[in-house]
Amino acid sequence: MAKPERKRALRGRAGRMKGGRGSGRASSGQVRLWGRHAVEAALKNPARQHRKLWATREGIESLDGELPPGFPVEYADVADLARLVARDAPHQGLVLECGPLEDIFLDEVMDGAPGRPLMVLDQVTDPHNVGAILRSAAAFNAAAIVTQDRHAPTETGVLAKSASGALEVVPWVRVVNLARALEEMAEAGYWRIGLTGEAETTLADALPAGPVALVMGAEGEGMRQNIAAHCDALARLPISADIESLNVSNAAAIALYAVATRAT
Repeated sequence: MAKPERKRALRGRAGRMKGGRGSGRASSGQVRLWGRHAVEAALKNPARQHRKLWATREGIESLDGELPPGFPVEYADVADLARLVARDAPHQGLVLECGPLEDIFLDEVMDGAPGRPLMVLDQVTDPHNVGAILRSAAAFNAAAIVTQDRHAPTETGVLAKSASGALEVVPWVRVVNLARALEEMAEAGYWRIGLTGEAETTLADALPAGPVALVMGAEGEGMRQNIAAHCDALARLPISADIESLNVSNAAAIALYAVATRAT
């Protein structure tokens, strides 16, 4: 099997601060994370290269465990920290600047976690949704999420805050060609199920006993035709007729739960 493309994954004194407000991607190529769960998980992740932590004293006290000796910390006021993050972002007294996570190969994930589900996102662009899906992936023991390198959010503080620490523990595989990645999953023995409200079969009836790759379409547009054609089955969640559809992150959580609790 040909080697797939590289993808992104697994992972003082108070005063006026430098650095503009933003989504969490610093101009230096570093990533800026905020909030206790996101910062704490990043600090515990040995794969992260940490540059600097801005924090209130209360924020430091809220962390689980102590910082390594000599770790660069600049104490700051709440208002100063607010200038380093996205507008109205709940930073909880902690803002960390660190390097992005290293890339990971799709075959590394499939070889290292046989039997655990893959969550494939077809052009899901909202970082809040992708972050929430990462959190569900961690909760239900998914092997990874897989996205296209383009038409997907980058690794940012907004996404990390929504993931609530899961960005550090769930590999994020980024591929150039999502259809080709689905072909590689099939070659590795995964049954690919595309989730769509138009399908006649329910997810429970479509689930096999072996490894599964769940494919979710974009917010609003759904799965592209070419991606649906690369699925072994299309299935729907049996929701009430009173609701037209679910948010993609809610649907992903339910689908992952269904895989985790299927009869074996």
